[in-house]
Amino acid sequence: MKIDSTPKKDGFRMPGEFERHAGCWMLWPIRPDTWRLGAKPAQKAFSEVASAISRFEPVTVGVCAEQFQNARNMLPPQVRVVELSYNDSWMRDCGPTFVIDGNGRIRLVDWEFNAWGGLDGGLYFPWDLDNLIAMKVAEITRTDRYKAPIVLEGGSIHTDGQGTLITTEECLLNPNRNPGLSREELEDYLKAYIGLEKIIWLKRGIYNDETNGHVDNICCFIKPSVLALAWTDDPKDPQYEISAENLEILQTEKDARGRTLEVHKLPLPAPVLISEEESRGVDIIEGTLPRNPGDRLAASYVNFYIANGGIVMPFFGDPKDIQAKTVLEELFPDREVVGISAREILLGGGNIHCITQQQPA
Repeated sequence: MKIDSTPKKDGFRMPGEFERHAGCWMLWPIRPDTWRLGAKPAQKAFSEVASAISRFEPVTVGVCAEQFQNARNMLPPQVRVVELSYNDSWMRDCGPTFVIDGNGRIRLVDWEFNAWGGLDGGLYFPWDLDNLIAMKVAEITRTDRYKAPIVLEGGSIHTDGQGTLITTEECLLNPNRNPGLSREELEDYLKAYIGLEKIIWLKRGIYNDETNGHVDNICCFIKPSVLALAWTDDPKDPQYEISAENLEILQTEKDARGRTLEVHKLPLPAPVLISEEESRGVDIIEGTLPRNPGDRLAASYVNFYIANGGIVMPFFGDPKDIQAKTVLEELFPDREVVGISAREILLGGGNIHCITQQQPA
């Protein structure tokens, strides 16, 4: 049922990702203009991610009718497969944001989705089926939903579950999302639909991130008042200035409860570039962002998923893989950290956090 109110007015909030989950939602990759070689390598990577997460919590994967049997055969039996129609497989961004109240009730927020910019820089067209995903999840789960009147992707926000949210100006203030809305008006909507008291604005996200700087690729909450920030020690890397600027902001901010923020640096891999072979494997279709040889991809270890008792993180075949895993093991001593080879997901424009969406318990 659609509720004509707001979560904050009704006593609901978006919990932190580190809070208990009822499960995880994903979508099956199919687009040959996003995923190379007819999405077959990406399907293998998605299967590995779903399998890893399913060790810790239930996983549901939405699949189009044509790919249903293939996905059912590729995914482990404990992963639930449901038939859904969609445009592409970025569940974090087109899917719902779940909210809970103090009595354990759960509802969801259905945002407007325009494929990261609509006709002004968006990554593909059309996106009409993606914009229905949140409503479909509400029907499948029999969950009441709020319809938010703004464009927002789940990857553009991270919350501590206690009234504080981090985001980037590069994304949320981009005129291709909500033209005509001021920063203050956007803040009012975010506070109303996520249940917030304070928003911390970082400047920019990972260098060359085609999502216009989603925060989930550069910074995230480990727990209230503790964050991980993507970092490079190389002052010649264009990412250095971006990360240093965000660190300075975080070091001077406090959260909604007045706590000083504790920031941990998570190393970045060496720059990951699209190869000639990888570029040739992607269909060229007008209206879809091309994948050109030599383009730098927005590789970041911050794009991990927090599951019940586990962390599922991307590996890039870089020596920093193990270093980053060690950092996360120290930050999450009560969770098992699992690395998944994620280059095929990165080639599509995102990573493990981008293709998942948690449903809180």
